[in-house]
Amino acid sequence: MSLSFESTQSVAIIGGGPGGYEAALAAAQLGAEVTVVERAGIGGSAVITDVVPSKTLIATADAAVAISQAGDLGVQLFARGAEGKPLKPEIAINMGAVNKRLLSLARQQSDDMRAGLVEAGVRIISGHGRLDSDNAVVVSTGPGGTDFDRIEADTLLISVGASPRELPSAKPDGQRILTWTQLYDMKALPGHLIVVGSGVTGAEFASAYMNLGAKVTLISSRDQVLPGEDTDAAAVLERVFKRGGMNVLSTSRADKVERDGDGVIVTLSDGRTVEGSHCLLAVGSIPNTAGIGLEEAGVQMTASGHIQVNKVARTSVPNIYAAGDCTTFVPLASVASMQGRTAIFHALGDVVIPLERRRITSNIFTAPEIATVGWQEKDITDGLINGVVHKLPLAANPRAKMMGIKDGFVKLIAREGSGTVIGGVIVGPRASELIYPIAIAVERRLTVDQVSRVFAVYPSLSSSITDAARAMHVVDHTVYGDA
Repeated sequence: MSLSFESTQSVAIIGGGPGGYEAALAAAQLGAEVTVVERAGIGGSAVITDVVPSKTLIATADAAVAISQAGDLGVQLFARGAEGKPLKPEIAINMGAVNKRLLSLARQQSDDMRAGLVEAGVRIISGHGRLDSDNAVVVSTGPGGTDFDRIEADTLLISVGASPRELPSAKPDGQRILTWTQLYDMKALPGHLIVVGSGVTGAEFASAYMNLGAKVTLISSRDQVLPGEDTDAAAVLERVFKRGGMNVLSTSRADKVERDGDGVIVTLSDGRTVEGSHCLLAVGSIPNTAGIGLEEAGVQMTASGHIQVNKVARTSVPNIYAAGDCTTFVPLASVASMQGRTAIFHALGDVVIPLERRRITSNIFTAPEIATVGWQEKDITDGLINGVVHKLPLAANPRAKMMGIKDGFVKLIAREGSGTVIGGVIVGPRASELIYPIAIAVERRLTVDQVSRVFAVYPSLSSSITDAARAMHVVDHTVYGDA
């Protein structure tokens, strides 16, 4: 379908990450003159130092696990010794090769995105952008910021992302005390990686390095890993972590991280110490909004430096929009992309569907993965909504048995009475893919009966979704037997 809508407006975007990139493509499609200012490379930190490289690392870890567990499926790897006797080979991780590959893939993805913008007719300027008066962006482009370019535009979009948060008592040195952007210079697998922080980033890297063969200690300030996530999902992941040999220190807070020769010492708030070879700080992020003229332009900010936006990504200044991790909305690359498109559609007068948090699908790329969408079981427990829950373990699924999957589940959440699907959780391999039909059900307000009537391939992991929906087909939607 071709669009007849055309715009004669100009759009300037600071930041070429997922939000800025998608906004630029949308604006170009609608006929606007578009300029993108980016200092690191198209794709931003999400592509160059965060999402793409980290998920590539996780894919390598998944491959290592698949090889190591192949024996459970009857696949045995042997080599011949000097006397012709079979030897069981060990799995070796070439960390230098792994990191070289993932950084190459990240740069390739950035180059592909840049080529897409150029093909769409978007002007790209490499440099540091900041807001100026009169709807303009000033870009420092020369060495040391000596050369400047000025861009005037009708609509401005800020998508500058965020950077790893640092602690005064735990300063990263890029060698032994690291943020997640500094992990990819390692030439060898860490002997003992201490991960401070058990949120999404901490859990993902702890899972990956454990599965690559490193000794891992995870320091969590809460009583469970992944605080704020589905309790059942967090419990499964913590059980898998401990079974894999990870040392999980719950309700423990790191007060200080110090370099100690070729290692690190982490001091906890109760005086205990943990010694390791490397320490990863995964204690959140801070928006890259300082010093780019937002306050001077009248853009409303939070105390943490995030940009206040509404459901169409508009700021307090009518012609200034913002997208991504620098805003008060959900910090996900997929959300940044949707915010960028929504902002442009709104600014240029196209059809706009305001963003709703309850329809956002998210995934945690641990092993197993954890995917969620919509209302959660805790919302029902807290009395925020009337709903019912049904959970099926993946271990009962025939395809899962064939694949040797022992951990995980499918959980459906429906509105009480009507049976409308309002949320779901999937824990298992490729949960990021399996959550999609539930996300469609939430978006289109399908009932459990409608979902149950969709044919699922037999055998398949997705059949657990229809099985859960069928189990909820009762007159009063009461749940029988929570697995």
